[in-house]
Amino acid sequence: MSLSAWAGLAGAVLLAAFLVWFVAWGLLSKRHRLPCPSWLGWMVEMDNPFTRTNRAAFIVEALDLTPGMRVLDAGCGPGRLTIPLAEAVGPHGVVTAVDIQPAMLERVRARLKGRADLTVHLVAGALEEAVPADAAFDRALLVTVLGEIPDQAAALRRVHDSLRPGGVLSITELVFDPHFQRLSRITARAEAAGFRPSTIHGGRLAYTAHFVRPAAA
Repeated sequence: MSLSAWAGLAGAVLLAAFLVWFVAWGLLSKRHRLPCPSWLGWMVEMDNPFTRTNRAAFIVEALDLTPGMRVLDAGCGPGRLTIPLAEAVGPHGVVTAVDIQPAMLERVRARLKGRADLTVHLVAGALEEAVPADAAFDRALLVTVLGEIPDQAAALRRVHDSLRPGGVLSITELVFDPHFQRLSRITARAEAAGFRPSTIHGGRLAYTAHFVRPAAA
């Protein structure tokens, strides 16, 4: 067999292995909490070059943040959104960054060194347990995170309760993520948790969707 044939075979094997891993990770996450491991943090720190709805600048701008707001970055990972969120709400605003992996929070802490102008609270734990229900956040984000949580209903209810009436939940999903969640599924679960659908940016395969906690009657 020629060298080029061996190279082609090796490439096919690697591709097949990747696809098996991709599908298996997504399926297992439906029953087990399998977040992106911290050693892959460098990967989730990058903006996806193929879709604008996953880019940090777009997500932050779409939230219409103002100085002094309180923001929940749920499943913050290494802080790709945490830092620009904190910059947007200013020194009098607060970003609460929650992640189940302490190693991810250490990455955020390292990025915050020398940024005394930012107010960021780091919280380790599962979203549905670590987020205080009476926090009265103005905004909350779940960026390619919801599919990693087995009990999505409980997580969405907790986020709903932690938002002030009129507060906005932003959910970003991307088909390249093994935990990708369809918009129709997300919408149904958000509505069941008490949210009202608002704005949708993007399409079926890559989107950022906003949901509002209705004001008290």
